[in-house]
Amino acid sequence: MDLPEYVQIEPVGQCNLRCRMCPIQFRADGPPHGPPAFMDFRVFTRLVDEMDRMTELHLQGLGEPMMHPRFFDMVAYAVEKGVRVTTNSNLTLLNQRRAERCVDSGLAELHVSVDGATAETYEAIRTRARYGRVRANLERLTALRSARGNARPRIVIVFVVMRQNVEELPELVRQAGGWGVEEVFVQHLCHDFKESTLPERYRPMREFVGSQTILGVASATIDGLFDEARAAAMTAGLNLRLPRVAPKKRPGCDWPRRGAYLSYEGLAMPCCMIGTPDRLNLGNMAADGVAAVWNGEAYSAFRERLDGPDPPEICRSCSLYHGTF
Repeated sequence: MDLPEYVQIEPVGQCNLRCRMCPIQFRADGPPHGPPAFMDFRVFTRLVDEMDRMTELHLQGLGEPMMHPRFFDMVAYAVEKGVRVTTNSNLTLLNQRRAERCVDSGLAELHVSVDGATAETYEAIRTRARYGRVRANLERLTALRSARGNARPRIVIVFVVMRQNVEELPELVRQAGGWGVEEVFVQHLCHDFKESTLPERYRPMREFVGSQTILGVASATIDGLFDEARAAAMTAGLNLRLPRVAPKKRPGCDWPRRGAYLSYEGLAMPCCMIGTPDRLNLGNMAADGVAAVWNGEAYSAFRERLDGPDPPEICRSCSLYHGTF
């Protein structure tokens, strides 16, 4: 089978925030449990070199990518090979030097996580972040981009919609219009963590998703807020992506056939929705090589089940599989 064209790699497996909606607080990677959970730069370049069909690389994971001391070297290395590189950031670590690297490194797109339109809501979700600082960093980046006359990176605000923040969505879109970004991308909580094999330490995630998902909330309420957000986006001249509020009639997913998702250790997961390799992984690409794992028995068996009437249990609760991401 051909190698993946779309790849997500986790540069960092530890976080600088305690985020109530994220399993990072239950994952024992990095301090104080052990050494920094950073992908070795030599491992990164070797993986990129092996993925000779890759056209797009998204640098993201369960940690803030800008924590990695060679993050922008990773960006530049892949860009030099003709790969379109994108990333996610909570933007809490942006300073002038990193802002300049964002603009000058060739980074094509930056997804910035902003899960509220007020400090109270945002800081309740991301408990060590400061809303004012993130806004200031975002304005710093857009101002620098304009001063350099550079259209890159394209900036996308990512809003994970939940019961505790959904009423702030229209205001967030209005604010985004003033920040000079190109898009607001709204998504549901990605997975309900209901597989029977879920490690016990992730049970709080299952409970959080169950209490916060807006799937099943009165449709008239959600429809009204989504309509208001659409109107705000039109006024601001922004692209707005809203998720489905009901599953597809025919579920399915092609992620494991077109794309790979790797932890900072090189462990390959079927997609980013699984998030942490102790839930499921299909082999170690850093240790055994990209082709050997991608074309190996574990990947092949997983793809075959996913395409059939009895998909893997971990996929049955996934928003991508049901079309509600």
